[in-house]
Amino acid sequence: MAHPTRGAPLTATAEADVIGGLHRALADWFAAEARDLPWRHPDCSPWGILVSEVMLQQTPVVRVLPVWREWMKRWPRPADLAAEAAGEAVRAWGRLGYPRRALRLHAAATVIADEYGGSLPDTEEGLLALPGVGGYTAAAVAAFAFGRRAAVVDTNIRRVHARLVRGEALPAPSLTAAERRLAEELLPDDRGASVRWNVAAMELGAIVCTARSPRCDACPVASACAWRAAGEPPPSYVPKGQAWHGTDRQVRGAVMAVLRAASRPVPRVLFEGPGPAVADDGGPVAAQLARLHALAPAPEQLERSLEGLLADGLAAEHDGGLALP
Repeated sequence: MAHPTRGAPLTATAEADVIGGLHRALADWFAAEARDLPWRHPDCSPWGILVSEVMLQQTPVVRVLPVWREWMKRWPRPADLAAEAAGEAVRAWGRLGYPRRALRLHAAATVIADEYGGSLPDTEEGLLALPGVGGYTAAAVAAFAFGRRAAVVDTNIRRVHARLVRGEALPAPSLTAAERRLAEELLPDDRGASVRWNVAAMELGAIVCTARSPRCDACPVASACAWRAAGEPPPSYVPKGQAWHGTDRQVRGAVMAVLRAASRPVPRVLFEGPGPAVADDGGPVAAQLARLHALAPAPEQLERSLEGLLADGLAAEHDGGLALP
């Protein structure tokens, strides 16, 4: 490993000193500046941490907080969620987006309740065996719920590593083997220190070392940052934002809002254009139908969206209409 700001190769002892200094600086900063988030509290259950990690994927904290609180109030244990229909998880997901995450959490809760006695596995390998739990989530829950030494590599951490050590404005568009190796190299050997490093690097990326407007004046490791030392070179690519208006995703979201508002199947014909209000919960359902119709989706786009929701298990056909599963 080269020195983050001077580029020259380091001896093993010097490298350990540099990395140790980064560990201490970020740990001290986190202790003073970290946001007070409920899933970071000592009394938060492993289940609560798993729920938070799934909800936080591609979704900002400000949107997750109220939904997480309501979710944990209603389903404080995996068995509580598993006892209800999967459609209730989708309904409670609200407008967090990517509602298949709700189905995955319901599936994981069912397995935890039925096969693990209601308690989450406490290792990365065990967590990976749960439905819908991938490498990042398994590492994060192993670290933050069980204090395991695991290389947690989310978008924020990747960006901090890219700037601090590699001198790059942004990490690669997708996780590379080199990034994974760097994350392992930077991880402290001590379990407690490794957890603090993970959460501190994640927090730094979220509130200081942000993608578009990094606040380098507030960074506790700015003096050791290779990107700053290199003159803050621009990224080698332009990140592409995800389109929303006019897309199938927008139409699917509008259809899901109708289904969440309904307490009985919604006739297909009502999705196709203005029509009579649904008898049960007519007000909320009619309001969501109006929002869907205001998008004026083409008939083929609407049909594609409806069939896609059915195929993904986010909707089910009942009595000639659509409802949550």
